[in-house]
Amino acid sequence: MGNRLHAALGSMQQFCLRFFQPLNARSLLMLVICGLSAGLIWDTRPVLAQSPDAPSAAPTPEPTPEPTPAPALDSTINPLEPQPDPLLPQLVVDRPLSPQEKDVLRAALVELQAQAEAAVAAGNLPEAWQLFNRELRLRRYLSPREEVAALTRVGSVAWRESQSIELRFITLRLEQIQQEAGIPTGVTAAKPVAPAPVPTDPPAQIDYDLLLEIAQAYQQVRARDQAVALYQTLFERAKQQEDTAQQQQILLALAEIQLAWFDYPNAAVTYEELLTLARATNDRPQEIDALTQLAYVYQENSQPEQAVLAQQQLVEIYQRQNNFLPIPAIKLAMGNSYAQLNRPDLAATSYQEAFATARSVQQYAYAADALQRLAALYQTLNRPADALVVYQLLLDVNRQSYNSFGMMNTYDQIGQLYQVQGDRAQAVAAFQQGLQLAQQLNYRVEYFDGQVQQVSQ
Repeated sequence: MGNRLHAALGSMQQFCLRFFQPLNARSLLMLVICGLSAGLIWDTRPVLAQSPDAPSAAPTPEPTPEPTPAPALDSTINPLEPQPDPLLPQLVVDRPLSPQEKDVLRAALVELQAQAEAAVAAGNLPEAWQLFNRELRLRRYLSPREEVAALTRVGSVAWRESQSIELRFITLRLEQIQQEAGIPTGVTAAKPVAPAPVPTDPPAQIDYDLLLEIAQAYQQVRARDQAVALYQTLFERAKQQEDTAQQQQILLALAEIQLAWFDYPNAAVTYEELLTLARATNDRPQEIDALTQLAYVYQENSQPEQAVLAQQQLVEIYQRQNNFLPIPAIKLAMGNSYAQLNRPDLAATSYQEAFATARSVQQYAYAADALQRLAALYQTLNRPADALVVYQLLLDVNRQSYNSFGMMNTYDQIGQLYQVQGDRAQAVAAFQQGLQLAQQLNYRVEYFDGQVQQVSQ
């Protein structure tokens, strides 16, 4: 290759000496060498043969660029990590922002928040999350409390819009703030939820108010394990401090989480603690609420015996207060619980008491419900005579409340009961009464007419 280049350069030198005598041959030779080096004299690449008649190729038009969609959120890149931002002042040294600089940043973040919320309202979620994430990145330069408040607010939007990746990053940032506040998270996928140990450092080093706000933020973004663990830690400290108000606040939050996740066993434990606390502080409204929730939780968890205990305590409180309005509903629930316990005698008593109390306070719907359940109970016990007495009382209650529909159905039940007993005359009379009401209501007329015809034959 070197010999061929040397020969070519020699031939070029002779060419230059012959045709360009006025020029210095050595200078011209150097010009040619530079041209060769730059690829300006000739191209040594092979040339494709082309027909002289073939038209020259038209230049290929450049494709029109399509609009670039907003990038999807990468689940491996945390968008809440600090990034350079023009809203941040240029700092010569690493230092916190001054109060004046924070005020300027706050004003800018208010506008950024408004833009993000407008994007959500317009259905442009990719743009909204870019704005929200930028806002959250910058909130950390203000104060932990302001950042937690913003994480809670944006987390609520993320939950409403089913943005699971955003919720994960928000939860991660809350965990980081919790660590910085002095309480380890203590939550891993392989370990059960347990309260983190209360530090023995001086309390002044830990902002427990901030930690309570972090727990509430966990609750808002549905980070159940983190919320429960932190609430339990804060509850233990509140007990040490004998802060009954905060104990109650934390227990109510824990109960709300447990009910939301249908964790009835732990919810029962929490409401039992609330009941104890309410009685210790003589907080009657809180005692009533705890007993009401306990009755509900025990019923939902198929523990009728415990439910009855809570319901009976409620009845006693209301009776001492001469407040009879809530009692019929409670007595009805007690009757159901006793029926589950296979105690029909106690169930019948509860239904009778529910009826009597409801009628005395003119709660006709509860009175009718109690009688209906009592009549059904007597039928299961094969006591048709008692059931008929109850149905007659039920007719009277429905008359007092002008409930024609209820009366029609009661006559139907009476007619069926007489029919089973073989008392055709009484059955026909009941079905005829029902037919008259059905004609007035223009409802189930054919059914009652058919019953009358069938029993009369």
